[in-house]
Amino acid sequence: MRAQVSKKTLSEGLGMLERVIPSRSSNPLLTSIKVDAGERGLTLSGTNLEIDLSCFVPAEVNDAASFVVPAHLFAQIVRNLGGELVELELSGAELAVRASGSDFKLQTGELDAYPELSFPSHADATLDAHELARSLSSVRYAASNEAFQAVFRGLKVEQHAEKARVVASDGFRLALREFGTPGEPRSLIVPARSADELVRVLRDGEVRLAFGEGMLGVTTDRVRMNVKLLDGDFPDYERVIPRDIKLRVKLPAAALKEAVSRVAVLADKNANNRVEFLVSEGTLRLAAEGDYGRAQDTLSVSQEGSEPALSLGFNAKYVLDALGPIDGEAELLFSGSTSPAMFRGSADTGYLAVVVPLRV
Repeated sequence: MRAQVSKKTLSEGLGMLERVIPSRSSNPLLTSIKVDAGERGLTLSGTNLEIDLSCFVPAEVNDAASFVVPAHLFAQIVRNLGGELVELELSGAELAVRASGSDFKLQTGELDAYPELSFPSHADATLDAHELARSLSSVRYAASNEAFQAVFRGLKVEQHAEKARVVASDGFRLALREFGTPGEPRSLIVPARSADELVRVLRDGEVRLAFGEGMLGVTTDRVRMNVKLLDGDFPDYERVIPRDIKLRVKLPAAALKEAVSRVAVLADKNANNRVEFLVSEGTLRLAAEGDYGRAQDTLSVSQEGSEPALSLGFNAKYVLDALGPIDGEAELLFSGSTSPAMFRGSADTGYLAVVVPLRV
């Protein structure tokens, strides 16, 4: 087998696989990738038993063949090559990797022992790839990192009759995004780390989803992926979304982000980075206090509601995370000094963040 391939496209494909394939494993084959060289090009495949990933790289191939090579070593070699064209030549149990005068010889692994990876050939649903990636990345911050909160370490993906919704929560905050995609109602929980990889491979165009037993199949024009899903029931998150809004505040999201970041410098790190929000008479006063001093900032806002003034304390990081996906004007919805508050964009009705205030 001989093949010629662009260094840039090969590096991109190997980069996707590198993020999935472990650098160390009790099973050495799981640190390798399988390369299938065919008429149209190279198909790179690998797994970590939680995610199976296959990526196609266009190439000129003579004599189709398949082989297994150490993933991270192969990627490192390709990245360090000079020139723009890479030549691969398979001879027995040895793969030659050449470019611009460089010549590497890499020992191949046992092809017959490599795990057989299969990907769904059908699609149960078709979504806009960019919109799905945007939704996953918008709510990812709210997923839990704690080992004991199993389902909270995942992102719930719901398909309703007329729309899809992605939700994440760690019990102290909630983030969701909706987008208009009709389909058959269903729900599943994608591990947050697997969602990170999904976001990286999803580009423009369509993504086709296949729903299996405990597994989600994802197919784009270039990439195929199997994602192992989380078991369990996601809590009834809708009950924490406030319904009785007593005070509504609007102001530029960028200005609020900057002000929170400024006062949080002096927030007490041992008191959950507490920043006080005091809304009164068309102003929002932010205040923080710690061992080294006090800080405050005042912003002009548009306010309306039955409450003329309201004071709450929030974890500054939680507020900044909630504001992250919001562009333009932000809308803050308060239902009381001890009730969860909502953050959303005035022009983006699909995204919503709910943050629980800190106790006094």
